[in-house]
Amino acid sequence: VQLQASGGGSVLAGGSLKLSCEVLGSIFRIRDMGWYRQAPGNKRDLVATISNEGGTYYAESVLGRSTISRDNAKNTMYLQMNSLKPEDTGVYYCYADVAPWYGEGSKVIYGDYWGKGTQVTVSS
Repeated sequence: VQLQASGGGSVLAGGSLKLSCEVLGSIFRIRDMGWYRQAPGNKRDLVATISNEGGTYYAESVLGRSTISRDNAKNTMYLQMNSLKPEDTGVYYCYADVAPWYGEGSKVIYGDYWGKGTQVTVSS
């Protein structure tokens, strides 16, 4: 199982970006998915999460400016970020709670998988 994040870039304050995270590999089921942000010199902070049923959570810093969504048929999660601010700058990492498919009758074992991150830079 691998997570492939994309969509980062450099924008001016007030701009928008849409991040994507695709889960690749042989998959039985995906439960929660989410995004973390790590700014230079800082720890990795939670940005938003989405459950398999579509329940969402947002950090206060992005609430009202960002929308997390997922397409279960495509094993892909998105983060639409609007009204971007310089403090949104950082590397965005996606994660997913995934049970890989090991074959008929195999045990279902969930684990957290992480993408490599995509850089978001917002300049004023």
